[in-house]
Amino acid sequence: MASTDSIEDNTAFANKNNASFPILSDSDRRVSRAYGVLSSSGFARRWTYYIDEKGTILFIDKSVSPRTAGIDLVKQLKTLNVDPAQLQAGNTEAGNTEAPERKSARPTSTPQ
Repeated sequence: MASTDSIEDNTAFANKNNASFPILSDSDRRVSRAYGVLSSSGFARRWTYYIDEKGTILFIDKSVSPRTAGIDLVKQLKTLNVDPAQLQAGNTEAGNTEAPERKSARPTSTPQ
């Protein structure tokens, strides 16, 4: 997950919500610009990139809804033949036992 908020704000968010995943603080907005998600208002659009272990973008979800993001993420991982149960934060080597030719795709969200 990436956010244009400061490290302090992201840390507070993570602590408040017991986040078990890393949050990139993109306060200088370089990552948001590089991924094409920076809006004219200076905030990142809420898109999810599915990126494989080689850095290939497999899919971009440009219609992320905070209400259904978790369910939608699991559905898309399954569509990409990735077993969500095999994914671990920071682990790009988690394999998919049903599709050995493709390893894990790690989703990366860019919230507003």
